[in-house]
Amino acid sequence: MSNFQPETIAYLRSPAAIRERCDRIFNLGCEDKLPNFRVDLTQLDKCADYVIQIMRDNYPTLEIPFHSRWQHFEVGNVSRLAELDVILAEFSPLEKAKVKFDLAITSVLLDAGAGADWQYHEQETGQVFHRSEGLAVASFRMFCQGVFSSNPKSQLQADALGLQNLTEKALLQGFQVSETNPLVGLEGRLKLLQRLGQVLSQQATFFGSEKPRPGNLVNYLLDKGNNQLSASTVLNAVLEGLGEIWPGRLAIAGVNLGDVWIHSALGGENESDRYVPFHKLSQWLTYSLLEPLQELDLEITGLDDLTGLPEYRNGGLCLDIGLLQVKEPDILHKLHQVDSEVIVEWRALTVSLLDKIAATIRKKLSLVDRRFIAPAELPLVKVLQGGTWSAGRRIAAELRQSGVPPIQIQSDGTVF
Repeated sequence: MSNFQPETIAYLRSPAAIRERCDRIFNLGCEDKLPNFRVDLTQLDKCADYVIQIMRDNYPTLEIPFHSRWQHFEVGNVSRLAELDVILAEFSPLEKAKVKFDLAITSVLLDAGAGADWQYHEQETGQVFHRSEGLAVASFRMFCQGVFSSNPKSQLQADALGLQNLTEKALLQGFQVSETNPLVGLEGRLKLLQRLGQVLSQQATFFGSEKPRPGNLVNYLLDKGNNQLSASTVLNAVLEGLGEIWPGRLAIAGVNLGDVWIHSALGGENESDRYVPFHKLSQWLTYSLLEPLQELDLEITGLDDLTGLPEYRNGGLCLDIGLLQVKEPDILHKLHQVDSEVIVEWRALTVSLLDKIAATIRKKLSLVDRRFIAPAELPLVKVLQGGTWSAGRRIAAELRQSGVPPIQIQSDGTVF
């Protein structure tokens, strides 16, 4: 591997690279030099007002939690986390954090788009959930039943052997999949968790050499911080430790880059100059690991170094509100592969627009409070939760039957 290659790999794994590459595409969009989308910033105020209204509906005091998997576990006014905490009452704080890492990592990796036709009936409550919340509740119940553990005496864990031995039948049952209840990307999810089990055994630095499990990442991160830990450090650990779980896509010197794609509008001397990193699931996972770390009295710094999440709810908001416009109507009627330039362009524009939306929201709220609201007071991770993700879902429901996103994606269960 040349001296250039490790630096390029490290760069493409950084939030700075995500913003830099996405902003380059965004600037081209503002100049109307992109093949698929136009950018209309005259709609920015309208978008911010729409999101603020939803933030106030969801969180009247604007005390907003992080955009993380933990919020989904509470859907339907059921405190499943309180249920979990009762079970964990005798565990040490460190072991509690490890259990929550095991839960968050497996649940997030199962969180790619479910499709419009799937639902989950929770036997414990009698409630029915769809999409991301349904996946969250289903994965929570599977975790508590020991589906991801190889040790019947220690069910509240995921471990290398349990994940490697995970079967399609177990996921079919856990997600209640049938001919009348189809789940998009089931095979991709299964392979992803099986590959996670393999990687845990190969990455002793992050996951331990004895009884490797996702939760052992807590030990690695505690060694990195002295009562403080940057969000970027957590993301870097996720990308380095879990990088090999992703299906083979772009690679440099045999290193799998994960959620990184090509857009022809970007040029440069090297092939990698055209690469656009997103690391959507890895950032979503990072956001979901922060709260267990805070429970260990670690202060999380640099929250806004991470980016917004380029998925179909945030991207759908940008399209449906008018911040983005398609150049060819056929884009809205075709099924697109995740590596298509349409999807790469849409995702890149979404990342940059989320920063613009968050800044505009802070400015508008500052006028109401007659004081400057700093990013640290309303970080992007709370704007997403408050927020843009809910706004994307709501406007989709207002505009289309079943609330489907404006652009249809052929998902393999490992990107969205």
